[in-house]
Amino acid sequence: MDDVPERVEHTVLGPTTTPDDVRVCLDAAIQHGMRACIPPCYLPLATDYANVPLVTVIDFPHGQGGVSTACRAAQRAWDDGADELDMVCNVGLLKAGEDDAVRDHVSEVVASVPVPVKVIVEAPLLTDEELHRIGSLVAEADAAFLKTATGFSEGGATVHDVEILSQYRPVKASGGVGSWAEAEAMFEAGADRIGASSGDVIVEEWREQHDGAAPAET
Repeated sequence: MDDVPERVEHTVLGPTTTPDDVRVCLDAAIQHGMRACIPPCYLPLATDYANVPLVTVIDFPHGQGGVSTACRAAQRAWDDGADELDMVCNVGLLKAGEDDAVRDHVSEVVASVPVPVKVIVEAPLLTDEELHRIGSLVAEADAAFLKTATGFSEGGATVHDVEILSQYRPVKASGGVGSWAEAEAMFEAGADRIGASSGDVIVEEWREQHDGAAPAET
């Protein structure tokens, strides 16, 4: 596995995130060859500051906005330079059995932009049956990825959840992944990406354990 850095999305999404926090995140992404996941309000700053693949979030962290609002936010994020979007699904609608509404919401956001859309499903809040349902709905909506969690609810990524979700779409394991050992377990379970505020730690530990890996540029 020699492409780990480009499969890691170094993340800063907390409610107190400042412009300087974003710059630090971008510096780490540049140094280690990672992607960066940042709040949408900082996309203009990021596109001026660094040439790294940029991911941002839509309807974060609860996914309870309207469809038209989410579509407008997605379009604005793309206009501002986002290369990929991570939207939050409406867990309440899923639990209420309103599968058509969940699928249609995702489908409309996907159709509103020409960039990949990942769907954050808050796996820690879902039963196995619900994980299978949301996996199928997201696939039907033609989203590019499933993402395990926001990191701002109950728990984060688990091997079990990744194994289920990866049956339906490529998976971004996010929430509580703070070391290379944890990231490696997610990759082995079927994850294609890792989202983590400790992305730099993950890549550094991976390099330390792989003989012949090129050192990070400084």
